[in-house]
Amino acid sequence: MTRSTLREDLLAGARPLDAVVLAAPSIALVAVFLLPEPTRRSLAFEYSAPTLTTAFTAHYVHLSAEHFLANLAGYSLLAGVGYALAVAGRHRRFFLASLATFCLGFPPVLSALNLAVPRHAVGFGFSGVNMALVGLLPLLLAVYAREHFSASAPTRALPAVFFVLVGWIGFLALPTSLTGFGVAGLSVAVAGVLLGATYALTSAGGGPSIRQWFREIRDRAGHGDLFAVGVVLLVAYPVIGFPAEPTVDGSVVNLYVHLLGFCLAFIGPYVVLVAGVFDE
Repeated sequence: MTRSTLREDLLAGARPLDAVVLAAPSIALVAVFLLPEPTRRSLAFEYSAPTLTTAFTAHYVHLSAEHFLANLAGYSLLAGVGYALAVAGRHRRFFLASLATFCLGFPPVLSALNLAVPRHAVGFGFSGVNMALVGLLPLLLAVYAREHFSASAPTRALPAVFFVLVGWIGFLALPTSLTGFGVAGLSVAVAGVLLGATYALTSAGGGPSIRQWFREIRDRAGHGDLFAVGVVLLVAYPVIGFPAEPTVDGSVVNLYVHLLGFCLAFIGPYVVLVAGVFDE
């Protein structure tokens, strides 16, 4: 394992052109938001009259400043932290390929999968892509941890984290109580934790103990701080993406597309990561 500083790792691994790639989605979001509102509405995805063009463009459309600024800030934070983890974890190409897939390939796929739930509605917003970046975070944290904290950290145990996070999302999005339909939220949360624990116990090797992990993270100034920021973001962002009350100002938050973005962004890149396609 290297003992370079975080700044040295970022300077050594980053490339000037990466700034253009990272900024491109933000520029697209701003450009679309500056269009007249009728034009923006015409670019939204109507479930009753879907087109291939709007299946893509809808994910870059925002009708209110609040929605636009929230997604722009969310993308900037998620992409920035994700890029830093990837560069310092020597998986820069893996991150950039995933980002390009999320921004170019995911919009039409998510729109098409939305048609599986028939309804008269209009879909728009970048939230599904942002949730895809959240789904990628566990993988980036894992390769970063292997590089700087423990080379024996088990990448194949990552589905355990995925199950726990799905449980956390279910707890946030579904009603939670001990009676009636509210049992669903608690049931999903408990099931996620149990599945995650079971998978971790059956797949993890002889890696470091949790106490050793905390000690290593605490003692690695810079590297430990970035890891902690990534973990906090991974746990906290779903609170925004899966609100308990999905109705906001007459619009309904599309929890379905958020979940799809999160799950697809974990599953596909996980297979690629385990296969070692982007090892550097």
